[in-house]
Amino acid sequence: MNKEKLRVGVIGVGYLGRFHAMKYAAMDDVQLVGVVDTDPLRAQTVAEECSTKAFADHQPLLEQVDAVSIVVPTVYHHTVAMTCLENGVDILLEKPMTTTLEEADDLIALADRKNLMLQVGHLERFNPAVLAMQPLLNNPLFIEAHRLTTFKNRGTDVDVILDLMIHDIDIILSIINSPIQDIHTVGAPVITQLTDIANARIVFKNGCTANITVSRISMENVRRMRIFQPGKYLAVDFGKKEVMAIKLKQGAQSGIPLPDVSRHGFSDQDVLEMEIREFVNNIRHRLKPTVSGREGRRALAVALSVIGQIRENQEQFRHLLGQEGNFGFINEP
Repeated sequence: MNKEKLRVGVIGVGYLGRFHAMKYAAMDDVQLVGVVDTDPLRAQTVAEECSTKAFADHQPLLEQVDAVSIVVPTVYHHTVAMTCLENGVDILLEKPMTTTLEEADDLIALADRKNLMLQVGHLERFNPAVLAMQPLLNNPLFIEAHRLTTFKNRGTDVDVILDLMIHDIDIILSIINSPIQDIHTVGAPVITQLTDIANARIVFKNGCTANITVSRISMENVRRMRIFQPGKYLAVDFGKKEVMAIKLKQGAQSGIPLPDVSRHGFSDQDVLEMEIREFVNNIRHRLKPTVSGREGRRALAVALSVIGQIRENQEQFRHLLGQEGNFGFINEP
């Protein structure tokens, strides 16, 4: 692709989509052609904020752009993404990429057939802490991850596994080069009808075990991971965008082993901007994304396995939810 401005659009400008639009609008080598939303007022507000055009439907926009970010509710990912690919448009599709593996396979096959970009928005892969930990990794043996957030109304169209846990699943799969041997899970709905708190213990065939806990009903926001490996462990703080590496060294005077701590990271980097900038660069040079459709599908497959197992387990305590199967959930039908 030449050096002319890349023509882009954003489909879905709710909370996260608005930030996509703002990042594109600020780029010198990109023309934000327009934004789309089913809420006309929201589309117009974001369009004015980003000095672009508002669309009520994405089809007219696709005739004017080279690429789009798709930031609509997950249940619409497959339909919208298929339309974009059929129109020859490269896509950055927010996570989780689809609701089923069959839908994910549809998108991958179509993108391959038309030689189009299918990048999946696993934002944490661009977190400076994740980038900083890569050269520090050495045969991880045990991984412990906690991703806890206070309750927010957005994101409740999917359960906490697809909302939050899939981030850690994707990161762990990217650093452990081994098939999964077994998964053990537990989870429960608390204030919505979907699972709000969950734990998954993933055992890999090479002996590594990952223990992941997620909750969207916490009193505080926590995004941390600890990686234990021979001679060293890494404490990764996604919020602070920092990695603390700890190992033991001999004390200069006493000879007693003392902790040797080093810190790594780049806290001033904008994670979303890095992801979108990579998307633009990938389009221009036809490069493989850090998180392609296949990586997105891989994380989705594990997440869906976790969800299926939790649902089976929940049937065993369905009686605790009351005769009608709920106890005052938010978003009851």
